[in-house]
Amino acid sequence: MGEARDVMDRLTEALTSTPDLKAVAELYAPDAVAVTPDGGEIHGRDNIVEYWRQMTGAMPEATYEPVHSYEIGDTAVDEGYFSGRNTGPIPLPSGDHLPATQKEVRVRGVDVATVRDGHIVDYRLYFDQMEFLGQLGLLPDELA
Repeated sequence: MGEARDVMDRLTEALTSTPDLKAVAELYAPDAVAVTPDGGEIHGRDNIVEYWRQMTGAMPEATYEPVHSYEIGDTAVDEGYFSGRNTGPIPLPSGDHLPATQKEVRVRGVDVATVRDGHIVDYRLYFDQMEFLGQLGLLPDELA
């Protein structure tokens, strides 16, 4: 296993079951960039950790079930299922929050992390937002 794979595995562990945001922060470079479907392009370790703080706050006991894991040079790629119960507020782009729905979700996604000198410098997360919102019961019936 190479450095990229090790760092990605440590990130997954730090984000699931018992989130450890200090460990998450240590895995990102200070000037890292992350791109997510719901957060857009996020610049800097502190802002990325804040994104993860909000996500882990909304689903503090989430789990990850891997389907495929790859490492190509300095980049690790994971495909799998994120699952959990929404027990915390859900952040909105406006800065407001929706109350917890108490609903279970299971969404397939892909993570791509490029690692240099033991830190993630570029991170990409892909998942179907409509599927996620539908499972939370947050879409109108005709879209769910």
